[in-house]
Amino acid sequence: MLELRTRPVAEAGFARLCTFAQSAEELFFLFPTASFPLTPAQLARAVAARADSTVVEGGGQVLAFANFYQWQVDGACAIGNVMVAPDYRGNGVGRALIDAMIMTALSKYRAREVRVSCFNRNTAALLFYARLGFLPCGIEPRLDGQGLPVALLHLRRAVEHPCGQ
Repeated sequence: MLELRTRPVAEAGFARLCTFAQSAEELFFLFPTASFPLTPAQLARAVAARADSTVVEGGGQVLAFANFYQWQVDGACAIGNVMVAPDYRGNGVGRALIDAMIMTALSKYRAREVRVSCFNRNTAALLFYARLGFLPCGIEPRLDGQGLPVALLHLRRAVEHPCGQ
């Protein structure tokens, strides 16, 4: 079993993170405003505009990344830009990342719920979030990179604070 740890993202890891999206469609799922291929400059802009950009490391390399695109004390935190290295998907790395983001939402923002959004064509991610207890709470019409209609599903998960805080 690979030992995993989380830490804040560092610019030195941007080049590796930019290799995680294997196609324009996959990048659209992870980062809808980016252009394929993802570049360190695009990633740097997202990190600067968002909060708590976090990576999961294992075996001496960066394996996953996420951040908050919304964060509200005593309210909700929304996780975005969730990406896992292709060779590590389905091995618990994504779960470790989401668990770390939820812990940050609880400890730093005292969040009452955590949200994620996922496009309807990203079946693997929708099933992953369902396994983690996220439930649908809304749907938003969007256009994909080719201008075709897609549905952005909004999901949420209530979180419980340690000691009933």
